[in-house]
Formats: sequence, structure tokens, C-alpha cells
Amino acid sequence: MEQFLHYVWKHRLFALKPQQTTDGKTIEIIDPGLQNTHAGPDFFNAKIKIGGVLWVGNVEIHQQASDWFRHRHHQDPAYDSVILHVASQIDAVPTRTNGELIPQMELHYPSYLASNYEQLLKEDRYPACHELIPRLSAFFLHSWLSNLQIERFEAKTGQIQKRLEACNRDWEHAFFITLARNFGFGVNADTFELWAKSVPLGAVNKHRDNLFQIEAFFFGQAGLLQELPVDAYTENMIKEYQYLKHKFELTPSSECHWRFLRMRPGNFPHIRIAQLACLYYRSQGLLSRLMETETLKQVRDLLRGGTSEYWLTHYTFGETSPSHPKTLSNTSIDLLIINTVIPFLYAYGKHKANETLCQRAGKFLEELKPENNNIIRMWQECGVKALHAGDAQALIQLKKNYCDLKKCLYCRIGYEYLKRKNE
Repeated sequence: MEQFLHYVWKHRLFALKPQQTTDGKTIEIIDPGLQNTHAGPDFFNAKIKIGGVLWVGNVEIHQQASDWFRHRHHQDPAYDSVILHVASQIDAVPTRTNGELIPQMELHYPSYLASNYEQLLKEDRYPACHELIPRLSAFFLHSWLSNLQIERFEAKTGQIQKRLEACNRDWEHAFFITLARNFGFGVNADTFELWAKSVPLGAVNKHRDNLFQIEAFFFGQAGLLQELPVDAYTENMIKEYQYLKHKFELTPSSECHWRFLRMRPGNFPHIRIAQLACLYYRSQGLLSRLMETETLKQVRDLLRGGTSEYWLTHYTFGETSPSHPKTLSNTSIDLLIINTVIPFLYAYGKHKANETLCQRAGKFLEELKPENNNIIRMWQECGVKALHAGDAQALIQLKKNYCDLKKCLYCRIGYEYLKRKNE
């Protein structure tokens, strides 16, 4: 509830009547201050006239005034700078560490605000504000989605930065890990990331002109060569990996727990790893080449990929199947562009202060069709249709970072819902 009171104070949604301290002095709130998300008073640098005297300082807000003592603020010098204590229930008088009384105000707000907030928190249907959405203007929604798209860019940039730090600022290696994770397409994403971290790219680069050796590196580090030899290909690959393992002192990942249940054969880890090996073999300096692309067609052509000949007739080691090229589908390629290429364009553009790359990331998103998943279909049922992949990314951000976390107070749609008077 305190979060709601902070929201009321920050946006001045309290009752429009003369405000007074509990001892009868008039209050004029000139500036509610800047909200503090760390330790210390809730709002910094507020400007408030109390009894005609201008005060500049901090504000602390509680549901019950006695929370001041329950939280031991009366013993903490950090709260001596509080010029006004705000509470919705007055049951105590706050004091500073020297015993001095602190001016206090009882916070009144329209009853419909609290009612709307409670409804948002209790609503089972997603999103909680679904009734309001069809009434919002297209301009309002477009503006909010644009901000959410930037938020998602920044969030993905943050993930890339963490991988960069783990890779000693090696952009190619961080890109490989990100690409590998997204080759897991959800089900095996975490396992693909663990595997990619175990792949010694420096060693692989020394054998980059040999696809069979790249496959040996990749399958061996994935722990998929611990099976008994079932044909000449696997027997030779096991021997090759043992040679590479000894040469480079490799250790297969023990944390790769691959999932196959209810999965189409084309998505088996063996096929995805074979596709990555072929892509790595064909496209030396893949990240640099992608950063130089100017059209989606160029990006798609680079990622089209394929496999070595063995995998044309296999989905796993030893089990033959009718010959069929194992290329990525257009949908899969576009998902890799959305989740790997575009975030790296944006992150690398920021790193190099290259606005062209950042703009190209946004341009590619607007040229791609929106994803067709449960989140996007849910929003469409509620009246928000994703026109392109940028809208889809924004709507995913909205659901995962606002709706799922019940952060309605930080959402523009939630703000409009809270202000809605009972109808």
C-alpha cells in the first residue's frame, strides 16, 4: 500500500482541498520532490510551504504514522532532514533523533483511486486494465509502445554488457554466446548458453577452415560424443575430438542437459549445433559482417546456413532419415535477427557512438513482421495489434516487466486506469 501512497504523492493525486498539518498549519506543496528508490527518505529535495514558511528537504511516507517508530527512523540521523511526514492513518507523532517533532500531514485521496488500484492487483484476466485499452487513442498507445521498445533495447543491451564482461570485452565471443542461446529457441536456450561458454573460440579459430573439426569441437564440448560409436562418422568424430581435447586441454561441459521431449526433429540440439558449426565455418568475422549489412536481405542471407552432408540424412547420431536439407526457416531466421542481430546493432552502435547502427536496429524491427506468440495474440484480443516486430517487442516488454510484476503504478495505461472515476 505504501507504493500506492508514493504514487499519489508523486503525481499530486491527493484531494483538491486546502492541506494542513495535523496541528493546523497550512501546507502548500510546491514540489513533491524526487522519488528515492534506495535507502533513506522516500522523496528528496521537496519544496513545501508550512505555515507560510518555505522548507526544502525530504519527505517520508507511511501507511500508518506509527511506522516511523516501527522502522526506527527516530534513531536514524538520515531521517533528520525530513521536513514533512505523510501518512494515511495518523496514530503517532514522528520525532527526529534529538526528540524534535516533525510536521505531519494526513494524506487524503479520492476513494476511486484506491478502488481502481485494488482492482488492478486482484484482476485475474490479463491484462488487468483490458477494459480501458479499446478507449485509448492510437497516439497514446503508439507513444507508450515507442518508449517500451527503447526500454527493451536497453534491457537487452544490459544483458550483452554482462556477457561482454564475462568474455573480457570480446564482442565476437559475446555475440557467439548470444547467438547460440537464441539457437535454443526457448526450450534449450539456457543449455545452449552454457555450452557456448564452454566452447574455446580461440582454439576453434585455428581450425576454422575445417568444418569436420569445428563439428568435433562443438559436439564434444556439448557432451554429445560420449555415446558409443554408431557409424563411421561418429567414430571419426570421437577420435577427432579426443585429439583436439588433448591438444587444447578441453573439458566437455557437464552442465548441458539437452531436452528432446515433445520437440520436432528439426529442433533437436544435434541439428542446431550442426547448423551453428556450418554458419561459423562459412562466415568468418560474422559479427563484423553483420554490422556492415544495410538490408534485411543481406542479414538473412548471412544467417541462412545449412549443415554438413551427414546431417542431410540424420537428426541424431546413427539414425538415418530421408535426405532433407536442414536450413533454418524464414521464421527462425527472423527470430534470430530480432533477438540477436538487432540488439547487437543497437549495443555496438551505443558502444561506438554510431547513431547509424542504432537507427538501423529500429529500422529493421519496423520492417519485420511481428512475432506470432501467446503474448502478441493476447494483446490483440485486448485491442492492441502489433503492426511490426518493434510493436511486438514493446508488448512483450509491457507484459513481462509491468503486467506480470503487477507494476501498474509505473505503466501509462495503469495511470489512466487509476484516474478513471467510477462509471
